Parts: sequence; C-alpha cells; structure tokens
Amino acid sequence: MSVELKRIHHVAYRCKDAKETTEFYKKVMGMDLVLAIAENEVPSTKEPDPYMHIFLDAGMGNVLAFFELPNSPEMGRDEQTPQWVQHIAFEVEDLDALNKAKEHIEGEGLDVLGPVNHGVFKSIYFFDPNGHRLELAANTGTPEQMKQLNEVAPLMIEEWSQTKRAPKHAAWLHEQD
Repeated sequence: MSVELKRIHHVAYRCKDAKETTEFYKKVMGMDLVLAIAENEVPSTKEPDPYMHIFLDAGMGNVLAFFELPNSPEMGRDEQTPQWVQHIAFEVEDLDALNKAKEHIEGEGLDVLGPVNHGVFKSIYFFDPNGHRLELAANTGTPEQMKQLNEVAPLMIEEWSQTKRAPKHAAWLHEQD
C-alpha cells in the first residue's frame, strides 16, 4: 500500500519579517493572510525558540506559509545552488493575465524578468523581500504536447541518470518562439 495524498497542505519557507512578508504578498500577489500561529516553543522538538508562522491563501486551497525566527542567525540562501533554481511558481489564467501581472509588479517597483518561453508555458520572475525567487506562469501547451511530454518523461529520466546530459526527447520545446 502506498500513501494516499489528498493535496499539499502547505509549503513553508523562512522570512525576515512576518508583517512585511504578509503585506508584500497581499499587495503584490493578492494573497490574504488566513492563519497566524506563534509559539515560544517548537511543538515538535520542544526547543525554546519563539516563532511566528503565517499562512497565505495562494488560491484553490493552496497555502504558502512562512516562519519568522527572531532568535536564529540572519537568513541566507543556499550558496551552492544557483539563484534561479530554488523558486516558488504560481499559475495564472492565461498570457493576458501574465502580462497584466508583470505590469502590476513592475508598478510596485520590482524588477521583472520575462516573459520567458518554456515551450508549454511562459513565465515571469521576480523576488520577494526575503530573497525568494517567485515565478508566475501561464500555460500555453496543447493537450497533445502535454501528453507527449508525459510519455517521454520516464525515458528522459533514465537517460539523464546515465549521462547527466539533456536528453533530446523534448528538444522541440525550445525550438518554438
């Protein structure tokens, strides 16, 4: 028997300031604060370590959470991982919504990269006040393209595991404009 998952309950990251983070996600992303939990002791380990844990509505039952940890060393990022790798990606309705979001985010004074064409979706990228890279993506792929990508995925993983070179099974993704 395997685990029967319903959905992701929440994904949690660290933040520098819970209030600033809440305000950013409300103003820039339209996400409401749905829950705040604060403790002076970590429930799972019983360590005396005060924290604020905030939960933000990312739509359709998805929750993005953050911890502010005032007694921990200043937060940083994994310096061994390129900055573009670790990110939080959100889906928007379509290309029109993506372009409007870019305009809105730039209007908030943020630098936005993109749209970048990934073959079956287009994305824009920017950073939150904690240094987390955010992505907004609009799907552009057809059902046939998605089916083809799904079918070749196991072959690609197998080839990658042996060669550590990009397999050519989906090279067509990058041959489009």
